[in-house]
Amino acid sequence: MIKPDQQWTLPPLILHPFSEPSGPEKLLASSRASLMLQGLLPGENYSVEELESTLFAGRHCELSMLFYVGKDLARWAVQCTELVERTEALRQSGIRAESFTHLLIENTPKAVDEKLRRWGVYEYKTIFARALGLHAVFQVLPECDALDPEFVRFYHRFADHMYACRQQLFPFTPLHSVNFDFELYSSAEYAQLLESQWERS
Repeated sequence: MIKPDQQWTLPPLILHPFSEPSGPEKLLASSRASLMLQGLLPGENYSVEELESTLFAGRHCELSMLFYVGKDLARWAVQCTELVERTEALRQSGIRAESFTHLLIENTPKAVDEKLRRWGVYEYKTIFARALGLHAVFQVLPECDALDPEFVRFYHRFADHMYACRQQLFPFTPLHSVNFDFELYSSAEYAQLLESQWERS
């Protein structure tokens, strides 16, 4: 049983850049293609096949970005479980990797929430859940033509359910930010922090 006055500092969560150079253009084109397919924008003489190809390219770009975020989150959760294994007071507490993903998404420490919002990431709970859902299924992200078109089109719904399924596979102890705290960094920011520490040492 973890008491309210017990506190631990977890490894930092480091997020790497996940946008490919042509990503913004693909996402914008995909959104326009989706609206054209729904009849909400004029088709501009594009065929249905061309619009669907553009839509799927954007969707796969979104999948790719989420996939790599999921790798960062899963890596962090494993690092946190290694801390548990080294800590006598936590070893028999029922804490699993799912405990830390639950902490990140459901009981986000205030400083982490504020930093993500400063970055302009307001829907991070949904983004992180979907990223972890995809990571629960794919070790390597398949090419677009290896995925069923309906999965690509509605991947967000599949990812929501995959995350929920992954979290429910095994019982785990939920954690609260009053007991567990951690820092959030971009990879560039963390590299600068390490560099400044090395310069002082």
